[in-house]
Amino acid sequence: MKTNSSRRNFLAAGLGLPVAGIGAVSSSSPAIRPSSSLAAPGGEIRYRTLGKTGMKVSSVGFGCMITSDPSVIEKAADIGINLFDTARGYQGGNNERMVGAALKKRRKDIFISTKTGASNKEGALAHLETSLRELGTDYVDIWYLHGRSSASQLTEDLIAAQQEAKKAGKIRFAGVSIHSGHGEVIPAMIRSGKFDVALTTYNFTMEKSFEGLIDSAAKAGLGVVAMKVMAGGNRRVKPGDKMYDTLQRNGAMVAMLKWVLRNQNVNTTIPSMTDMDQLDDNLHAMTDAFTASDEKLLSARLEQIRPYYCRMCGECDGTCPKGLPVAEILRYVTYADGYGQFALGREHFLSLPEEMTQVRCNLCPTCSVECKFGVNVVGQLSRAQELFV
Repeated sequence: MKTNSSRRNFLAAGLGLPVAGIGAVSSSSPAIRPSSSLAAPGGEIRYRTLGKTGMKVSSVGFGCMITSDPSVIEKAADIGINLFDTARGYQGGNNERMVGAALKKRRKDIFISTKTGASNKEGALAHLETSLRELGTDYVDIWYLHGRSSASQLTEDLIAAQQEAKKAGKIRFAGVSIHSGHGEVIPAMIRSGKFDVALTTYNFTMEKSFEGLIDSAAKAGLGVVAMKVMAGGNRRVKPGDKMYDTLQRNGAMVAMLKWVLRNQNVNTTIPSMTDMDQLDDNLHAMTDAFTASDEKLLSARLEQIRPYYCRMCGECDGTCPKGLPVAEILRYVTYADGYGQFALGREHFLSLPEEMTQVRCNLCPTCSVECKFGVNVVGQLSRAQELFV
């Protein structure tokens, strides 16, 4: 295993290398890097075509949601990662500003995606104007309707907002981000014919049937971007922590990303990266094959996370008699415990209606919500209620 310092040196050594294959482009048409490979300190940067968009994107993109160090973003761009994902609501609205500043000099060479959580056309377009201003650009490459979990949330009003923004040249492609409800949302996207990219939860914990959804999206020409690829995070563990051996020293985190990349219908991924070590690991995942050893690591990891990781299957929707959005609250706990982002988890929790934030699961004599995968629902919901209030 490389030491931290050697990893940083390994990355830094390659930052002065020229990036081949970037031609002159206009401000509205970013450069498209070659689809084969590009020499990089951690291995080769490999590219895949993002569905019918024609965009050649690095198979590992950059999820900027929890990044606070812009130098990591800058160096990722320098070595050939060319897709950077943010959202209007990340870091209290400040993430877009940081991402825009870090990528300002590289805008013609990279792709930027952002998202709106607005529920109507007026709000969405207002979000877009703010996003463009904060990012310091006159267009984004992909604009997602954020966190849609049912077909009914893909309203004609919001579709019209995306189409209007396309015609105005403010976005190049329209997408939807999906944490749960994939079995309903992805088919609705395909039927609509108005969407270009699906940003979807996809990781080794998900049921085999989900592969069919990914396949159908790819066959329909939708670009497929995988998120939540690390199945709950925990990349912040340090030597001596309970899960350090499985996650870091033995390479389970890299194995998770390799598992996702083995599926050629996944065009790219957006794992969170907060430091140079994570960037280095992710570069290796692009070229290292998924092995039987990796499979064993993930089997061990699955047993570790079974009591607390929600796989967003959607089967618990509507089953809480108190009306709690169980899967969503479990995700908020993951933000705090898995990503080390307490403020993010608390922000989401407190955005729920007051009657939901006041519920206390330990006051219910029994719980009617049962997870077929073994998540300790009462324990995790109770943790959220104690942690975030």
